[in-house]
Amino acid sequence: MNVIVTGVAGYIGGQIALQLKGAGHTVIGIDRRPLQKHQVGQLDNFLQADFDSDIAYKKLLDTQPNAIVHCAGTSLVGPSIKKPSEYYGNNVAKTMNLLNFIVQALPKVRFIFSSSAAVYGEPIMPPCHEVDPTEPVSPYGESKLMVEMMLESYHKAYNLDYVAFRYFNACGADMQARHGQEPGATHIIARVLESLRDNTPFTLYGTDYATEDGTCVRDYVHVQDIADAHVSALYDNLAPGVYNLGTNQGTSNAEIIKAATRITGRQLKVVVGNKRVGDPAVLTASADKFGQVYKDWQKYTLDDMITHAWKWYVR
Repeated sequence: MNVIVTGVAGYIGGQIALQLKGAGHTVIGIDRRPLQKHQVGQLDNFLQADFDSDIAYKKLLDTQPNAIVHCAGTSLVGPSIKKPSEYYGNNVAKTMNLLNFIVQALPKVRFIFSSSAAVYGEPIMPPCHEVDPTEPVSPYGESKLMVEMMLESYHKAYNLDYVAFRYFNACGADMQARHGQEPGATHIIARVLESLRDNTPFTLYGTDYATEDGTCVRDYVHVQDIADAHVSALYDNLAPGVYNLGTNQGTSNAEIIKAATRITGRQLKVVVGNKRVGDPAVLTASADKFGQVYKDWQKYTLDDMITHAWKWYVR
C-alpha cells in the first residue's frame, strides 16, 4: 500500500514508518520539521511542510494513499495548560481541515489517528476501557477527544473509514537502534536513562500520590508494539472506531527507576519535586478490544522497553 505518515520526524511517527517499510509498504512522510539525521534514507519520500498546507494536500493527491497515519500534533500536557490555543489550533482546527480535504478528494482512504490516554483524565476505576467516561483534565487531552468526536461524526455523515488509537505510555526504542526518543524527551524512561548515561540528577515529580509507593502508576507500551498495531490497522478486519493500546499492567515511577538501575548497572541520583498539574495517580488500560482482533500484538516486556531504549541512548 501507499501510506502517508504525518509527524514522521517524531518518536512514534518515525517508528511507525520503519515498521510500515519492514512490512513492504511504500511510505511517504510529511512533517513541518526536517527528518532527523538517522532517518535519512528510511522513507520512500519525504515532504517538509505543515500537514495543513496546499503543498501537503498536493502531495496527498499525487500519492493517492491507501491510508493516512496522522501522528502530527502538539503533544505535552503541561504546556497545553499554558498555551491552549496552540493545541486547539494545531491538533483540532488543522485536523478538521485535513478531514474535510479527505472526504472530498480521498473518500476511500483509511485514516489512522494518534489519540491518547489523556482523553480519560482522572479515571474512575483503572484499567480504562473504551466505553469509560472521557473527562480530560488538560487542553491536550481535550484536543485529542475533540478529534475523536469529529472522526466518529465524519464516519456517520461521510462514511470516513477511521481508526483512533489511544496510546498509553509509549516507550522503548527500535530494537535495532535505528530510531528512538529525541534528546530531552519528557517521558520518564527517557529522562531516567539520560540521567543514568550522563550521571546527572533525575527529578521525580511527586511521592505522595494515592498509590502503593506514593509515585505515579502508568501503563507502558513498547513503541514497536504501537507501530505494529498501526500496520495491522491498514486492513479491513479492524472495524472503524477507538482502540486502547495498553498492557493492562501498571508500573510506578519508583519501579521504573529500580528496573532501569538494575538493567544498566548504574546508580541514579534522585531529587524529589512537586506533582505536575494534570497528572492522575493511576492510568492503565485494557486493550482487550484490539486484542480480540489481533491477539498477539504485544511482544515486548518492560525490561525489553528499557533495554532497547538504553541501547539507543548509548549507541
